Amino acid sequence: MTYPQPPQPAFYPPAPAPAKRRKWPWIAGGAGVFVLLLCGIGAISAASGGGTESPNETIAAAETSVAPKAAGTTAPKKTAPKTPGIGVPAKDGDFQFTVTGVKCGVAKVGNQYFGEKAQGQFCLVSVQVKNIGKEAQTLIDSVQKAFDAQGTEYSVDSGAAIYANGDQQVFFEDVNPGNTVRGKLVFDVPKGTKLTTVELHDSLFSGGVKVALK
Repeated sequence: MTYPQPPQPAFYPPAPAPAKRRKWPWIAGGAGVFVLLLCGIGAISAASGGGTESPNETIAAAETSVAPKAAGTTAPKKTAPKTPGIGVPAKDGDFQFTVTGVKCGVAKVGNQYFGEKAQGQFCLVSVQVKNIGKEAQTLIDSVQKAFDAQGTEYSVDSGAAIYANGDQQVFFEDVNPGNTVRGKLVFDVPKGTKLTTVELHDSLFSGGVKVALK
């Protein structure tokens, strides 16, 4: 007598294990990229002269490459033009002035009959004036000035100048181009005053030129 066999469970083959992904292609690819990067960096370095300095080092090298300023050298100093003195021609506008002498301590100008006494003392400044322009120019004594060492300004005594110049009246007269005249500027200043400079003008509105009375 046979007995029926219980049903056997169905057999299913085991699922295959997932295949491991191979890593060597990625490693090889990364190595290739790294090699290419090295080649690129090498090419850039070769193009720039093969240096491997950082930007800061390059800037520092450029700054130190500038030649240092020679020790002890200084920029030349600008010197003010020297003031002309007695006997030296000085130009203002169309007139060239030359101071030829100075005399102070004069109490009176004129003669025994006509003249003028100083309030303090007269200083007589002898000048030679040449017209270097292209047309006649009037020589005016009242626009001329004198200064002492403290910078005090003195004006001309035109009335006294008439007596000081006598027959040789040159002020308020026209001077033709190329002509030269001579006269005396008269300044009435306190006794003991020493004039150091005069400022000479060819006209009322000219800049003037200073002449040292030394």
